[in-house]
Amino acid sequence: MAVDKSRDSEPIPAETGGLEGTTPTDNEKNDDQSFPDGGWRAWSVVLGSWCLMVPSFGLLNTIGVFQTYLAEHQLKDFSTFSIGWIFSLYAFFIYFGSVQIEYYHFMLGFSVLGGISASMVFTPSVACIAHWFLRRRALATGVAATAGGAGGIIFPLIVSSLTGTVGFAWAIRIIGFISAGFCGVGTLLLRTRLPRDPMKKGTIDIGALRERQFALLSAAVLLVDFALLIPLTYLPSYAQSHGMKTSLAYQLASILSAASIFGRTFSGYFADRLGRFNMMIICTFVCCVITLVLWLPARSNSAAILAYTVLFGFWSGSAISLPPVCVAQISKTEDFGKRYGTTYFLAHFWQFQLEVGF
Repeated sequence: MAVDKSRDSEPIPAETGGLEGTTPTDNEKNDDQSFPDGGWRAWSVVLGSWCLMVPSFGLLNTIGVFQTYLAEHQLKDFSTFSIGWIFSLYAFFIYFGSVQIEYYHFMLGFSVLGGISASMVFTPSVACIAHWFLRRRALATGVAATAGGAGGIIFPLIVSSLTGTVGFAWAIRIIGFISAGFCGVGTLLLRTRLPRDPMKKGTIDIGALRERQFALLSAAVLLVDFALLIPLTYLPSYAQSHGMKTSLAYQLASILSAASIFGRTFSGYFADRLGRFNMMIICTFVCCVITLVLWLPARSNSAAILAYTVLFGFWSGSAISLPPVCVAQISKTEDFGKRYGTTYFLAHFWQFQLEVGF
């Protein structure tokens, strides 16, 4: 990634209105660099971030399809709990990076190598946006985060449509080729703007937990992401076990991802106006309500499952797009990458422990 040390000629004024933080924080006001908040260079970084998120979060949104397929074919002799380890590890390593011997190749290839490599492209792609946007940071991050929804549409369709014609191995290879293309474009476009401070090390900042705001936010991210992974992982298999046709059950992941594209843009747009934390609270509350009202009593009601998939996909989009801007709001811009990585390292370390316990 290139480093652009250029400055804009005029500083961006503080924005009025909003509830809890649509204006720059004290940390941001003290930054001697002005934020472009738009223009070709800034939005090209968003495009690069989008391209890099397609492989990483697109696969995260496809784990429900992978779990259902493997449970019916290669790993049909294993329990659902045992297979769930594969995808729990992927979700863990995608944030942690920054055994079961009979199916070690799935664990090694998808979970460990896939999760760690995804963390290498995902974390910088989120952190770089904070270098270019301030007032519209939530919107820019939300636009970039729609990549997970786009990948969550493309990859499940590839698995469901091509495994019967070219086989599972070639379906995965095609996903790999697509991912390589997106990563190539993203690497060319992504760039930082603020120069790196050589005195600061890119390590986990445990000391930041002494800040009450940061500690509470990290705990909230843990709970939100833990809740989000449950429908992503089990919704297709749940629907299939309750009588839904296999082809339609496989498409639930794509439907959820399509709805999340609109949800991430929607939540990002209004977060810049109503407040990033406020919007996160609203979206999380709605997700809780529709889960209790629609999914909990759904059982074999396919219409209820479909309605839940669309609504949850829309409102849960904020779980990916808003945590980064919430961390940025209580952090100095130059410290954002380290503190963001710390939040997700801690959140998914404990999430993994919870999943193992279950």
